[in-house]
Amino acid sequence: MSIKGSAQPRIDTILVLDFGGQYAHLIARRIREQGVYSEIVPCDIKADEILEMKSKFNVKGLILSGGPSSVYEEGAPKIDIRILQMDIPVLGLCYGHQLIAHLLKGRVDKGKVREYGSTYVTINKPVDILEGLSRKEKVWMSHYDIVYSLPEDFEVLASSSNCPIAAFRHKKKPIYGLQWHPEVVHTEHGTEILRNFIFKVCGCKAGWKPSSIIDDAVNEIKRTVKEGKAIIALSGGIDSSTAAVIASRALKDRLIAVFVDHGFMREGEPEYVEETFRRMGVNIIVVRAQERFFKRLRGIIDPEMKRKIIGEEFIKVFEEIAEREEAEYLIQGTIYPDRIESGARRHSDRIKSHHNVAGMPTKIKFKGVIEPLRDLYKDEVREIAKSLGLPEEIIKRQPFPGPGLAVRVIGEVTPSKIQILRRADRIVTEEIEKAGEIKDRLWQYFAVLTDTKSTGVKGDMRAYGYVLAVRAVESREAMTASFARIPYDILEKISTRITNEIPEVTRVVYDITHKPPSTIEWE
Repeated sequence: MSIKGSAQPRIDTILVLDFGGQYAHLIARRIREQGVYSEIVPCDIKADEILEMKSKFNVKGLILSGGPSSVYEEGAPKIDIRILQMDIPVLGLCYGHQLIAHLLKGRVDKGKVREYGSTYVTINKPVDILEGLSRKEKVWMSHYDIVYSLPEDFEVLASSSNCPIAAFRHKKKPIYGLQWHPEVVHTEHGTEILRNFIFKVCGCKAGWKPSSIIDDAVNEIKRTVKEGKAIIALSGGIDSSTAAVIASRALKDRLIAVFVDHGFMREGEPEYVEETFRRMGVNIIVVRAQERFFKRLRGIIDPEMKRKIIGEEFIKVFEEIAEREEAEYLIQGTIYPDRIESGARRHSDRIKSHHNVAGMPTKIKFKGVIEPLRDLYKDEVREIAKSLGLPEEIIKRQPFPGPGLAVRVIGEVTPSKIQILRRADRIVTEEIEKAGEIKDRLWQYFAVLTDTKSTGVKGDMRAYGYVLAVRAVESREAMTASFARIPYDILEKISTRITNEIPEVTRVVYDITHKPPSTIEWE
């Protein structure tokens, strides 16, 4: 569902032109956090189309996102050059920064050193979008190409040791470029930069909130399904649960929630989901499908293949239930990070296929798939869930992948490996949750069963068992994440319990990798 309908008439809006960067929607997310509506549009949108949009939205500014391309490559995405001649402020980020310089006859070329991760820039002129910043600022870079010379009438605002033109502006027009990413949390004053652009340069007024989309989502489902029936893929997580409540408002008893127990759930989870949603009065069908999923995954070690197989099998189950219940539509709780990591947009790169996006088969028996949350982030979904009155235990549940523990087992998935991992995951969860306040700042915490074995000593005897990894991260929306600095005494308790209580494990390691360069899940 596009959030277009959620905007009030002529509400102040910032358009984000999407060049396929992993953070394009994160830019929009940051804008929405400021109470200003943001719409994602294709990078090849025409100037005339933007003018047409102004009849519905008060378009106050444009942001050109980053992207994986090089501006001088054949076929690299471009913008309608007339956009830079409109009376609308423009801010280019990373690729967008390079593209503005390139299109206006500046010079962009490969850099001698690729800047990736946190670095420091020198603010030469703390004006306009950089107003209020210090002389030295810690920012997040992710680029190889560099702007080496500026077009006429532009000036340098900031530089770094490897990037002589890290920020620029037009001397007369509100056109700006930043080589770094203000939208990620690793840029210490990124929010201030975006606020400067949104409020000081563009003159926006705050007036939008996520809950504005609820009525539009309900209406979209009503328009699509009409008098028919739909099933919703229910996992018990915050996303599918929120989608289920929205769908039930639209369809009432014509909605059937289907929970598939594929055998890869956490300990006690199937029972919890069934009991919780029956108590909420949801029309739920539980499908015990462990045997068919394990059979399909036999001998499969490639993570992309796992996700595709699980996605295919999910759809088969849903199609069987839909045929029996005479339901024509499938509703899913897909959110934006699922889609962007699956390469669901033009010019974007596939990171991994999510079972409910790129992992789905190309041909399905449903008339259509409805995803009312597809443009939202997890924290926005939580805000909507609160306004819908969902139980607190569902709202605060940590994210869990649709394929479940199957993508936390590296290599072939077998019942015995799942059982080992399920026990380890319970230990990690118990010890983290005992720690109290630590749990509240974590986005996810879980165990991963690697495909490596290691020699150990148990009971004065040689043991040869699995290496198990523990992963805990802090994040705001899952597009970026930092590994959590868990106190050693907690990690020691986790390690001791796992190696004592699970004979098959001889070694426990802790993952200290941020996202990027890693993803949160291992597969």
